[in-house]
Amino acid sequence: MDIGSGHGYPADALSNFAPHPFVFRGLPVASMEGLLQGLKFENPELQRHVLTLVGRAAKFKGKPKKWWRTQTLYWQGEPLDRHGEAYQQLLDEAFGALFTQNAKARAALLATQEAVLQHSIGKSNVRETVLTRAEFTSRLTRLRAEFQRGAAQEPRGLSPATT
Repeated sequence: MDIGSGHGYPADALSNFAPHPFVFRGLPVASMEGLLQGLKFENPELQRHVLTLVGRAAKFKGKPKKWWRTQTLYWQGEPLDRHGEAYQQLLDEAFGALFTQNAKARAALLATQEAVLQHSIGKSNVRETVLTRAEFTSRLTRLRAEFQRGAAQEPRGLSPATT
């Protein structure tokens, strides 16, 4: 199943562009795209604004940022090495928060059943994107398996589902 905003349910509902609100580290997030694009902003206030954006608005807000020159992203003013373990942990935590807190996102993920998840429009070079195809689909696949087993009620110490 190819995950993307124009691919029909449930693939479109799993797109980072989908409007799935959740709270991440105490901040409201309107979509995963808003969070991912927000990571390009060093200024915490600007980042908080980008977190409230959805879809193309989020993508085009972050697109002009030249983060790849330094391979540095940010969470609330703190630098993150794109290639570091702390960044991967942040991604794990963010995806866990989204699918734990947002019932619609979780239902779409479970609706994929056993399909092999792909993201053909995504990039594969870690130096060119804040989330590679493999980083994206492997997280979706892992979380789906955890939810299918019923083992992901509160992954990574997160609060119970709120939406």
